Amino acid sequence: MDVEQSSWPAVSAAIAAGREAFTALIIDDEPHVRVFLRLALRSLGLRDIREAANGAEGFALFKQVQPTVVLLDINMPVLAGEATLRQILARDPEAAVIVVTSDSQHDTVKRYLGLGAIGYVLKHRPAAEVHRMLDQALACFVVDGEA
Repeated sequence: MDVEQSSWPAVSAAIAAGREAFTALIIDDEPHVRVFLRLALRSLGLRDIREAANGAEGFALFKQVQPTVVLLDINMPVLAGEATLRQILARDPEAAVIVVTSDSQHDTVKRYLGLGAIGYVLKHRPAAEVHRMLDQALACFVVDGEA
């Protein structure tokens, strides 16, 4: 997975500035994936990015922080992605959770979207594509009346 920031497309200053108010939570057991996603989110204008190495830690942070968006892995120790997603949505049915995983099976994608995830990003895709997908997902958010 290429994590060089220079490989990502430029983002307009106006969009990036509006995203400074966003809070993101990355829940993934792989440290290199968390670094990759953190760099992608920073390049998209986010500054407040929290991380957890498993679903239990992630849910505890979710309750504490109430992030704008959650990037959630499926396969993790302690508490897997599906159980974590269910807990998050039970606490906040409006939570914006994007599943980030290597599992590209159509049934898996369909199941997580059916459970309430708002999107799905394949983390094994090229960095520029992951960046574009995250950018498109974040473009849908409104924080304090700003897009």
